[in-house]
Amino acid sequence: MAVSESLRAVLVESQLPLKRIEIETGVPRGSLRRFIQGEQSLRSDLVDKLATRFGLELVTKVEAK
Repeated sequence: MAVSESLRAVLVESQLPLKRIEIETGVPRGSLRRFIQGEQSLRSDLVDKLATRFGLELVTKVEAK
């Protein structure tokens, strides 16, 4: 699953109001709404803020050969 898909799923599953996420992270509600609806992507600094808020980390997956 792509990073953006994972983040989108976490945002939706949290069921938090976008206004609350905006207040807690500084990421504008409009950007969050458009991202969740798949209309736009987010800048990496905004992804970092959301990942920090939701306790997400990017890990490297090593595939066996």
